[in-house]
Amino acid sequence: MKYKSIKGLLTNDDSLIPLTFIDKLEDIVHGFLGIVLFIISVLAAGYTLKRLLETHPFFPLGMIQAINDILFVVIILEIMRTVIVRFTDGIFQLDNFLIIGVIAAFRDILTVGASLTMEKTKTTEYFNRALTEMGSR
Repeated sequence: MKYKSIKGLLTNDDSLIPLTFIDKLEDIVHGFLGIVLFIISVLAAGYTLKRLLETHPFFPLGMIQAINDILFVVIILEIMRTVIVRFTDGIFQLDNFLIIGVIAAFRDILTVGASLTMEKTKTTEYFNRALTEMGSR
């Protein structure tokens, strides 16, 4: 028994691999990735809380670290949402990638701006390096 490949649907070529097998394998991989991303986000949130409670002084270092870490957890959750939507709908939604990009850019700008504000000795080299780091992302 021969199976139709995706390309074969258009060109009437036959494939040796059944489409249902590939679809089920893809569903299993997407489900596994969604679970792994959820576990990573829970562990990252726990680490964020632990770091928040242990950081001294809380203001401003602890707050800046907490915002940075929380935005990182949000990025992981948005990636997980993209995987889940791909799993359920079968398509990638580009708006999720735009959201991830905006959050990542905001996180970088916030971190670099806070580090520039907190630095006691603001040398030209440090300032240029921070701007280069922010611009390269």
